[in-house]
Amino acid sequence: MTDAETAPAGTTDAGAVQTGATPGADWAAWQISWDQQQEWYLPDREERFRVMLDMVEAVAGSEPRVLDLACGTGSITDRLLKRFPKAQSTGVDLDPALLTIAEGTFAGDDRVTFVTADLKDPDWPSLLPHDNYDAVLTATALHWLHSEPLAALYGQIAGIVRDGGVFLNADHMPDPATPLINAADREQRHRRMDEAKAEGAVDWASWWQLAAADPVLAGPTARRFEIYGEHADGDTPPAEWHARTLREAGFTEARTVWQSPSDAMVLGLK
Repeated sequence: MTDAETAPAGTTDAGAVQTGATPGADWAAWQISWDQQQEWYLPDREERFRVMLDMVEAVAGSEPRVLDLACGTGSITDRLLKRFPKAQSTGVDLDPALLTIAEGTFAGDDRVTFVTADLKDPDWPSLLPHDNYDAVLTATALHWLHSEPLAALYGQIAGIVRDGGVFLNADHMPDPATPLINAADREQRHRRMDEAKAEGAVDWASWWQLAAADPVLAGPTARRFEIYGEHADGDTPPAEWHARTLREAGFTEARTVWQSPSDAMVLGLK
């Protein structure tokens, strides 16, 4: 997310944290390594962010108050503030390790607030500093939920987005009606991922091993695995399900605004 000029010893020129590295409080290096790990799975990740912010600007303008839902390390917030310096962001997550990186990255920035909350807790909106937001944004996160709690969450989000505001969810949304296309895409993606792994790319499990070995992140990482385990597998319904469910939750309009062979981004207009 940031350049690698201050990358600590034990990192590559590109800023990726390597086995044995102890970057400590060098949050820039951790942000870069997180981006690289995510891009191993999602090579078009930056394109999704660009389109997401295009739609925020189109609907809510260039000074939006944003809820960064399941914010992780603050990837959306980082890009939001670089593009819209007068924006405000509230990041919400439950992951202690990723929140530690996010809080370290944005320490001292009064445009940003972080809230620790479980999105499966029906009372989580009460923890937010504002009653409503111009935009609620999330990416590669809500597939951890099954369809029923996700539909309930959409209802809560509808109560948080102001009238005329926008919700955007970019996530895994494969189309079950095209199994042959899905299989061909999956085979190609995995082949490319294997090639990148052979060249040193860090995957999800390896990244968490690095975090667990770091003296600053070891404690938060241990707490994170106590909460989530190795991985939480939810549902990945198609984009049309998301659009329909958002309309049923109270959004005036909803449809896909970006799509790749395996991922999509659905926009709900309140």
